[in-house]
Amino acid sequence: MTRSSLRLEPAADPDAIYQVLVDAHDALSPEDGRIMETRLILLLANHISDPAVIAQAVALARAGLAVSEPSAAPAC
Repeated sequence: MTRSSLRLEPAADPDAIYQVLVDAHDALSPEDGRIMETRLILLLANHISDPAVIAQAVALARAGLAVSEPSAAPAC
């Protein structure tokens, strides 16, 4: 694996990772869940610290999702 390659092999224990992510939402409102997810994304991006790898992950995560046109900026 080169420095700028996203690791796509299955994790050693994907069920445990999934459970940690599910449990992280316990007792959180939907809004707080989104805040926690955003914080988690930023923490993991900081841990990865390679913009090329993060860009690859973003592209894969967005693949196949509908992309809407950006809304016009509100008039001041």
